[in-house]
Amino acid sequence: MLKKLLLPAALVYTLALVLVSLINLHGVPSLGSSFDDKIYHFLAYSLLAGLWITHYKSVKKRYTLHLVFSALLLFGILLESVQHQLNPNRTFDPYDMLANCIGIVVGTLIAARFSVIKLK
Repeated sequence: MLKKLLLPAALVYTLALVLVSLINLHGVPSLGSSFDDKIYHFLAYSLLAGLWITHYKSVKKRYTLHLVFSALLLFGILLESVQHQLNPNRTFDPYDMLANCIGIVVGTLIAARFSVIKLK
């Protein structure tokens, strides 16, 4: 049952992440550090990678996880790169892009290594 919900969850989360990346955000809670935004990017992309890698772990084809990992990196880089063109109130920040990529690496490593839930 959970396995069937993983793909829709990954798709909905991906679309939500695109939306949140392109709209103006106000009232985001502060974590009390000067790099709250980077922490949010890291956590958001770790979860993104965790969802997609967990979904594709069941596919036993060669290089599937590498392709998913590469696609996620490209997604994180492209989304950060185009958000300013699509919304002038948003800015390009290479450190956000770095936080996205580090989050993807960490999320991928965790999801590829551990099974958080037994998927049926």
